Amino acid sequence: MALKLPKLPSIRDLTRIYNLQAKQKLSQNFLMDRNVTNKIISLAGLELDNALCVEVGPGPGLLTRTMLDNGALHVVAVEKDPRFLPILDQLKDASNGRFNSIIGDMMDIDHSKIIDCGLNLESNSNGLIKQFDAVHLVGNLPFNVATPLLVQWLHMVSRMEGIFGTPNVSMTLMFQKEVGDRITAVARESPRGRLSVLSQSVCDAYKIYNVRAASFVPRPKVDATVVQLRPLKTPILKSSLGTVEHLARFVFMKRRKMLARIFKDWDPDRVQLLEECGIDPTLRPQDVPTELYCNLAQLLEQRDIKLP
Repeated sequence: MALKLPKLPSIRDLTRIYNLQAKQKLSQNFLMDRNVTNKIISLAGLELDNALCVEVGPGPGLLTRTMLDNGALHVVAVEKDPRFLPILDQLKDASNGRFNSIIGDMMDIDHSKIIDCGLNLESNSNGLIKQFDAVHLVGNLPFNVATPLLVQWLHMVSRMEGIFGTPNVSMTLMFQKEVGDRITAVARESPRGRLSVLSQSVCDAYKIYNVRAASFVPRPKVDATVVQLRPLKTPILKSSLGTVEHLARFVFMKRRKMLARIFKDWDPDRVQLLEECGIDPTLRPQDVPTELYCNLAQLLEQRDIKLP
């Protein structure tokens, strides 16, 4: 099977031919620099054997092309904007049976539809793959929905639902740089917040590549960063992720205060919960490691204590 795409019209030519302009209401910014997509896929280190690559929001398909040219055998893209269907169908025809797309919204799509689409690709026409050993979720996410999508996926990771029920899962996702900074910030780093704790309760999260705003059309006001998240090999979550999320939201609403003051303002008798979990009450929310937040969330659930 040929693992390189035939020569295709450039992405810029295709967007001009089909008169495709980015829609501001969908927060679209097209990635046009092949050097950038090559770098992203190279640094992502995706294991492609018996793996399904799921791309969210492919748009005109430059990142999709890069995955296919790097040997991906099973690629499914989920695109909300039907204007891109002719370009994606053209890429499907050129992919030698390795690619297909679904027009739909990743926020509410049935993940079994994605998996079935992957299993039914011509690259698996012999039916040898009954289930994928790995799923790699990749995407240049629209900035206005990137955080809600990530939060949904983190909850699914915690419950091993949908595509996240596969033994080997990774997410390689593009965010605004400041959002990427928050996702990856560890204890005592100033960007640390609710999203840091939520992400790191279930995943290792680290930045792999910064992307300049000039790499996009239209050019956004801020740079972007690519973050990779992989489920923790040694889980630290001991409660529902919903309890951790509620806890993180509660403390980071008053991020400049010491935890002792935050808990005392809620209920003076609750300050002792911090010490029971090994948390120094004089710390501020950003200074506490994620594992200790997970311990506190477990204690809250065990004692059926409801946060305000």
